[in-house]
Amino acid sequence: MTQTIRPATPDDIPRLVDLLMLDSETRHSVDPILWKMADDAPAQIGKALTFALTAEQQPFRQLWQVADAGGQVTGVIHSMLLPVPPIYTGALGEPGLILPDSFAAPDAPDGTVEALLAAAEDALQDAGSQIILSSYVTGEDWRVAFENGGYDPLTLYLSRSDLGDQGMPTDVRLAKDGDVPGIVTRSAENRRVLFDIDPFWEIHPEADQRFSAWMQRSLILRDRDMMVLGSADDLEGYVIAQPVSRLHFSPAHDITGTGVIDDYYHPDLANPVTLENGVEGAGALLRAAEAIFADRGMGAAFVVCPAGWKSKIDLLEAAGYKTAMVWSIKR
Repeated sequence: MTQTIRPATPDDIPRLVDLLMLDSETRHSVDPILWKMADDAPAQIGKALTFALTAEQQPFRQLWQVADAGGQVTGVIHSMLLPVPPIYTGALGEPGLILPDSFAAPDAPDGTVEALLAAAEDALQDAGSQIILSSYVTGEDWRVAFENGGYDPLTLYLSRSDLGDQGMPTDVRLAKDGDVPGIVTRSAENRRVLFDIDPFWEIHPEADQRFSAWMQRSLILRDRDMMVLGSADDLEGYVIAQPVSRLHFSPAHDITGTGVIDDYYHPDLANPVTLENGVEGAGALLRAAEAIFADRGMGAAFVVCPAGWKSKIDLLEAAGYKTAMVWSIKR
């Protein structure tokens, strides 16, 4: 039977809900705390698909494609054009991102995953993406397809679910207005390490000003906590504990109990290869973020870490974190 890859339509939604429920339940079985299922997961998937396939105004461009074997949908792939954070140049435009809520039915014809991947790459390139990223959580067929397709790990998302067990370090405090210049200085060091690891993170000429403005705004946002180590005039490091983005989780998952740590830096981590100066400061900031999450009733933490930042990975793994998702790049 001939199988074709085509854009999804609203008529496909009932079948896609079934496939995406299977996909979400697979993640849930791996880590039921991080990938907690929403009570109304099928309804949430259907709502998101209806909006994606019918709404004229979208916050970003997303693509849904299906594998169709004689009228039977056997697989789906979800991709999008990823907005570039304002502290990076985005010289090559918006990357294309293949999202983890992509799935092939267990009885799909051989080669379905590869066909979906090739079609998504073509569609993203047609939309203007010069760089394509993939995200992977579960599914050996997807892992192999990405690996064979020339994707190399770019960013790891490491998770831990036993939070706050070591308490709040006494030397970490909540950030104030006067700490913003020091945070910006340490952030600039962080960005230089990122760029040295991979030029994908090319720094925008106005990164400091843009990051400073965002830090000032973040101080008044009630859904996050900004914490620092050291005095304002000699700030050692900082960490921001905030709720996760829906970008990393399909609509089937309840994300209210998960926090993310992305903006996080201490000079202990300045060498991306080895932890030359120990981890006392960086470890204290990490424990502070975990304690804050626990106080907010969150059960899991997600930490964003470049795949090439070995010293940071070593710190996180020693603290009990395990890789839960991998973003890879095909240039």
